[in-house]
Amino acid sequence: MSGYRKLSRTSSQRKALLRNQVTQLLYHGRIITTEAKAKEVRKIAEGLIALAVKEKDNYEVVKVMAKVPRKDKDGKRIKEVVDGKKQTVYDEVEKEIKKDNPGRLHARRQMLKVLYPITEIPKEAAGRKRNTKKVDMPAKLFDELAPKYASRNGGYSRIIKIGQRRGDGAMEVVLELV
Repeated sequence: MSGYRKLSRTSSQRKALLRNQVTQLLYHGRIITTEAKAKEVRKIAEGLIALAVKEKDNYEVVKVMAKVPRKDKDGKRIKEVVDGKKQTVYDEVEKEIKKDNPGRLHARRQMLKVLYPITEIPKEAAGRKRNTKKVDMPAKLFDELAPKYASRNGGYSRIIKIGQRRGDGAMEVVLELV
């Protein structure tokens, strides 16, 4: 007997399906799916959360100097004419950044192997590229989910049965983070 469910799919289709559902579960906090898929997604998601809990405090705070473009009151960059060309004016600013230690960096890369990139689109500008932003899912795991589950020893998700699906009679469940 195999150690996982095949879900009637080829390995590449199965991997893509599970990656997508794990990403959506961690982003939204809950998904509705079939019971077999939920049990597989739960294994992967709980492993990622456990990894985030283990490595959440494994970083250093470092001060760096950064060049930031100067902006006017409307938020547009200020440009100066130098030798007949327009060039943006930059200011030197000191910033504090989190520098991952090797263990946390490895954990971040392990998460990125599983999680898909997510782009947030504001509701008022749906269908436009403007004002979209990429969500850093490993950072969300480290900064939001890991502190929430730090005191828990596993069991980060629950499966609630909601009945059979109309089309094919498959048992549908809600998989949500506790």
